[in-house]
Amino acid sequence: MIDYGKRNLLGIGINAVDYEAAVETIIAAARDKRPLGVSALAVHGVMTGVFDREHCYRLNELELVVPDGQPVRWGLNWLHRLDLPDRVYGPNLTLKVCAAAAEQGLSIFLFGSQAETLNKLSVRLTEQFPQIKIAGSCPSRFRTLESDERDALVEQIRASGADITLVGIGCPRQEVWAYEFRQRLSMPVMAVGAAFSFHAGELAQAPPWMQSRGLEWLYRFTREPTRLWKRYVLLNPAYLSLLALQWCRLWTLRSERGIPPSEEILYG
Repeated sequence: MIDYGKRNLLGIGINAVDYEAAVETIIAAARDKRPLGVSALAVHGVMTGVFDREHCYRLNELELVVPDGQPVRWGLNWLHRLDLPDRVYGPNLTLKVCAAAAEQGLSIFLFGSQAETLNKLSVRLTEQFPQIKIAGSCPSRFRTLESDERDALVEQIRASGADITLVGIGCPRQEVWAYEFRQRLSMPVMAVGAAFSFHAGELAQAPPWMQSRGLEWLYRFTREPTRLWKRYVLLNPAYLSLLALQWCRLWTLRSERGIPPSEEILYG
């Protein structure tokens, strides 16, 4: 098990851990009914915090932020002279947490995406992990919630008896959701990115050779160029440039630069 603690990457605290350490942290919090905000950040997720000081604060308040993308892992190893052997890929972490939860009798709640996707996902997870307990699910409304709607959603999840909530509403909304709801739910809240669509069989993942070489972004870009071109064409070079400046100690963003959000977003 590898756990080097949180390390500064462009002002965002990333937990330099492997899968085993991440899963153990999540399962322990689920057993203890402790709030735990979890996110797996690739370059895009890191850069959302670089350019938005309120979101920087949110990310740095999450208790477990793992290196989802290979470039994020490389950055940690390069800046801090670590030896992380692999990234902690959000979709894979999701399956490992589901496997551990099934083994230990812990239940999960699925929030986000659409009802059809959640139904497919539930079927596939049950096929893969026959002992898994899916306490409930709720699709996203794809809008901000009123305070009474937020309270009703919290009550729905807590009344389900769930021990872990998986959230798939896209970056950065899901990180905002984890930040805002983890204390109210008193359980691990995992922002899992595209894991719902991947594991429901609706979205293809990049081939392993592309993933290992940090080229997953290119695979996704070729399939959704109109939606993703700004994310990759602008943010990837910016990430590499800022990473080089931090490595040379010419420029460093500190985690303290984040400022508490002026208001809740309550996206649901």
